[in-house]
Amino acid sequence: MGHCLSCFKDQANTDIATTQRKKDEMREIVTTNQVPTVMVSDYPQEEPLLHNNQNNINSHRNMQNANTVNSYNEHSTGELTIIQKSHTNSDKILKPFYQKLPSLPRTMSSISSNESRISENKINQLFDLYKDSLEDAILAEGIENLCNDLQLNPDDFKVLVLAWKLNASQMCRFTRQEFVQGLKNLKTDSIKGVQTKLNEITADLTRDSENFKDLYRFTFKFGLDVSIGQRILPADIAILLWRLVFTNNEPPILDKWLKYLEKNPHIRGIPKDTWYMFLNFCEYIGDDLSSYDDNEAWPSLFDDFVEYENDQMNQNITKSNIKVED
Repeated sequence: MGHCLSCFKDQANTDIATTQRKKDEMREIVTTNQVPTVMVSDYPQEEPLLHNNQNNINSHRNMQNANTVNSYNEHSTGELTIIQKSHTNSDKILKPFYQKLPSLPRTMSSISSNESRISENKINQLFDLYKDSLEDAILAEGIENLCNDLQLNPDDFKVLVLAWKLNASQMCRFTRQEFVQGLKNLKTDSIKGVQTKLNEITADLTRDSENFKDLYRFTFKFGLDVSIGQRILPADIAILLWRLVFTNNEPPILDKWLKYLEKNPHIRGIPKDTWYMFLNFCEYIGDDLSSYDDNEAWPSLFDDFVEYENDQMNQNITKSNIKVED
């Protein structure tokens, strides 16, 4: 191995001597004008490719490293700029959006909290206070006690509203399912809560004709005795329910209509179609029977009523004329 190293050194010395001789020869050629004339370019001349090769390599590597660092910095800076712009744009977009969203009103939050506090157990306990001792239902006596606690008379309009909201199947009877589900729909589990809801619903019925129409139709079904399969409302029950359902918005013709039914005992029942059509009849006639057209598809009972009222009116006119002549 030592001889090899000395060989490399001798070879290196020989290459150096040869190179020196070649340089001397080149100088002689230049001094003796043996080099042909060449055109000199105005552009700067690059150094020979192999001249100072190691420096060129190092310089190239340094430039590559610098370019790589710069490129990375530019790339990183670009990404940072994009991210910053993205956040800025997001802020610009999202802030107005969230600013436009209304805050949850206190009333809405209180409503949701009240709904979450409704207890089915409390409703069942309330039902148990009024239910019959032999049957799992609130019957006549229990309904009377319930009305006392609600500070209502049993024939009060609000009791009919309560039966409507419980979707009771018949009078003087609330089943457990009707009572529990009805109070859950009302979103209350206390007597005080039921009182508040009944006040709100009663006030709303004076403004909402569709709700009142639903109550009116329910009242016919409510008056039937489903235990015997009744389909026609007895006239005496119909009279009571007409007075009850029109407690707060009595039609002008109602009193004459009910007196006519009471004076004609041969009218024993009111079919569903007659009950339903009476609401339309009241809206159509108002307080003027002269606008009634018997050619329209009214129930025959309405034709008889209008004829009776016209006869009564003619009799009154005749009597008044006789008095004037006297």
